[in-house]
Amino acid sequence: MVKGNVEIPTDNASGAPPTDLLTRERHARLLAGDEAAWHAFVTEYEQRMYGYLYRLEGNSEDALDLTQEVFYRAWRSMNTFRAGERVLPWLYQVARNTQIESHRRKQHQRFSLEEAREEIGFEVTSSGRSPGQAAESEQAQDRVQRALMKLPQEYREAVVLRFVEDLPYDEIARIQGVAPGTAKSRVFRAKEQLAELLADVADVH
Repeated sequence: MVKGNVEIPTDNASGAPPTDLLTRERHARLLAGDEAAWHAFVTEYEQRMYGYLYRLEGNSEDALDLTQEVFYRAWRSMNTFRAGERVLPWLYQVARNTQIESHRRKQHQRFSLEEAREEIGFEVTSSGRSPGQAAESEQAQDRVQRALMKLPQEYREAVVLRFVEDLPYDEIARIQGVAPGTAKSRVFRAKEQLAELLADVADVH
């Protein structure tokens, strides 16, 4: 979770090499069902997957259940992953499919975004808040959630992947199964709609 007053990044080009590349050796251990390797794998990525799913669900219990299912599916399909590639885009795809299938069964979805307003109406709030400010922040988060629920599923997802998970457009496109131009268009349209829906949400400091 992000703490303090920081800007949500709009440019993912940090120049640093990716830290989620899966080596051939580690991939082989996972394929072989090595218990220690799988424990390390889950420990490394479970909080990232939980945070992503929590923002889509707005419910910790559902997010935990889905996170467990994500890693079960990852275990079942590790043979489809190619050694030497990045893990996170693949896991996001697994998580996305898991969440979509879950909502085909439940027919209901809440969306909670733990960031606040920036250029699309979000601004991260400070952790050192008074009780009154905390109440105002909670009310603002509820309004953000209600506004996000008015967006199409693919727009909500694009917002999370871009502004919370900080993924570049090509990876968002890969996860959503669309062209990069479509991913950019979804983020742009979502930002426009959210700006209108959240225009009257007061800043929380």
